[in-house]
Amino acid sequence: MPASIQLLPDLLISQIAAGEVVDRPASVLKELLENALDAGSRSIDIQLEDGGVRLIRVSDDGEGIARDQLALALTRHATSKIGSLVDLERVGTLGFRGEALASVAAVARVTLTSRQRGGEGPAHAWRLAGETGAQPEPAALPAGTVVEMRDLYYNTPARRKFLRSANTEFAHCGETVRRIALAHPEVAFSLSHNGRVNLHLAPADLRARAAVILGDDFLGESRPLDAHAGSLRVFGYCALPTYSRARADAQYCYVNRRFVRDRLLAHALREAYADLLHGSRHPAYCLFVDIDPALVDVNVHPQKTEVRFRDSRAVHQFVFHAVERALASPLSAAPFALPAESPPAIAVAPADEPIGASRVPDPPAMRPWPTGQGALHVGERVGRDDYLAFVRSARSPEPETPACEAAEPLLGYALAQLHGVYVLAQNSQGLVIVDMHAAHERILYEKLKRAFDERQVAAQRLLIPAVFAADPLDVAAAEEHAAALEQLGFDLAPMGPRQLVVRSVPALLTAADPAALARALLGELRENGVSQILTTRQNEFLASLACQGAVRARRLLSLAEMNALLRQMEETERSGHCNHGRPTWMQISMTDLDRQFLRGR
Repeated sequence: MPASIQLLPDLLISQIAAGEVVDRPASVLKELLENALDAGSRSIDIQLEDGGVRLIRVSDDGEGIARDQLALALTRHATSKIGSLVDLERVGTLGFRGEALASVAAVARVTLTSRQRGGEGPAHAWRLAGETGAQPEPAALPAGTVVEMRDLYYNTPARRKFLRSANTEFAHCGETVRRIALAHPEVAFSLSHNGRVNLHLAPADLRARAAVILGDDFLGESRPLDAHAGSLRVFGYCALPTYSRARADAQYCYVNRRFVRDRLLAHALREAYADLLHGSRHPAYCLFVDIDPALVDVNVHPQKTEVRFRDSRAVHQFVFHAVERALASPLSAAPFALPAESPPAIAVAPADEPIGASRVPDPPAMRPWPTGQGALHVGERVGRDDYLAFVRSARSPEPETPACEAAEPLLGYALAQLHGVYVLAQNSQGLVIVDMHAAHERILYEKLKRAFDERQVAAQRLLIPAVFAADPLDVAAAEEHAAALEQLGFDLAPMGPRQLVVRSVPALLTAADPAALARALLGELRENGVSQILTTRQNEFLASLACQGAVRARRLLSLAEMNALLRQMEETERSGHCNHGRPTWMQISMTDLDRQFLRGR
């Protein structure tokens, strides 16, 4: 006989809700920190014991809670942050569900102590224990709120069995603090574990906060980014491929200062790095997307780590092109720096306009965010036309800005070759070492991409046609796709049942072996077909041709040829890395050389 339907007790309802919101101590800590930030705190102190399982105490100097609202703060679906559907559609705070404290109180012992700012009287602070029927008691507290959680899952031992060791849980708590601290550099944070201070962050700007949390190495290998389209803005730091990781453990992405793991943004960023990363390496970045709250839904996941955009394609294109342009800066470009205050609205530079240098000097602080409760700054509403205008500005070429001829080239001037593989050059900083094949491969790849995009692939007729042996399938493919091959710059025709002749090749690849180019082309045709080569796999195909056409190791170059290679590198986008993500050059400073030879000691 089926069981009868019955209402669940309030405690059980709260414990079920806690299973969605509180899965480990780091989840509790995240909710408490978001409440503290929404209260306008400028300093937050965090104390943990046993990885947060035994104790989590969060003290802030925010607005505080009135005595008669302490009990209400521990009630389910009670919040001061939204009051209507209109508020829900334009959420401007980190917390808004009204479930966090109630869910925590259902699975742990919670004590809430608070004093409102500007209170008067002999006892301004009040303490409330989470037990049913408890009444507020007078307490001593200068200002703000202290939330103390003890013995997580003390009343649900089955859930407690799933917790990891204290060190593992503390590591998750530490990562939670770092994620939130990155998005709020104006707030001071202090984190201690078992009585020992592990992290202390003073108020700072974004650059200084990123240096402490992500490290100076990250900043030294990153490009700053700040792009606008209407009220949509993306800014932060994109690490160069030389700082890529074996795991995706250095990826920090925020939407309206809320840390998210959004598939749409992750895909846009992965595509922006597609031409630069080597193998299975993962990019590193710290990026912030500011958008009108009405254009993004943050209420799609219990832990608020996912969002949904009203116009997801436009946001994807905006982020993709902004990051791609920032990473594509030619070496000869002027240093790209973000102004400290109120930067003008800018679009990412067009394809031919230099916007950065591969060795980026330390940029000044980025524009600070407004602070206080509900402090997310948004401008006018932005529509699809604003996004598309940005994308057009990012993709439309403009006349190239001439570089200052008086300035010394970034890569200096060639001195010699090393074993026919590396070019050695001297610049103002010291010694430059260039992998000539990797560098030339990138140069050819970028030129081929531009020629194909503009449908201007110039063909060069060979003085002596190249004849080579081929199997019948290759001969058939050459006959079938003759028109497509001509579009690609190749004149390839049968000379017999098992022979092909190459009469012309793309002008950019005349230094390559024509037979090798033809074999690579026919291999791509047989494997992927013409339509794939000309659409979805075009970049892979062009990268293969560039690799075939690039100057080979052991080839001796004259000084004029080496200097020409250096100048082309300085003017080519993404020339700091080859098509496979490997670095094309490195700098050894005079200081490094002096250190190696113990000069000055």
